[in-house]
Amino acid sequence: MPDMTIEIGGKSFTVACQDGEEGYLTAAAELLNREAQTLLQSGARLTQDRMLLMAGLMLADKSISADEELRALDRRLAQQTKQIDELRARPAPDPETREVVKEVEVVKEVVPDAAVERLDALAARAEALAAKVREAG
Repeated sequence: MPDMTIEIGGKSFTVACQDGEEGYLTAAAELLNREAQTLLQSGARLTQDRMLLMAGLMLADKSISADEELRALDRRLAQQTKQIDELRARPAPDPETREVVKEVEVVKEVVPDAAVERLDALAARAEALAAKVREAG
């Protein structure tokens, strides 16, 4: 079990940790030190015990907020996953058919949606132009 020296709020502490957990301890100490530095920079005159207590409470508050946000995101993900599953379970819609005049006989063919949308847009433009001509005429 290695001993490590960490610094929190300008004070050094020697603590023991499990082998291989040195990186985690260093990261945790850095988080706590950031909160302690915030307190020190605010001009608060706190005892070492109170500074560590307040810094720990500030971290706990951030942790609770992060947990609440994570739970909200988990709920949203579950709802969206359910919607996706419901959409996937639906049968595919039948393709739309339109009547098309082809060499004097009427046949039904499947027309791609993009082509139908483009033709509808062109028809709307033609009708708008015709209306303008009628108004001007």
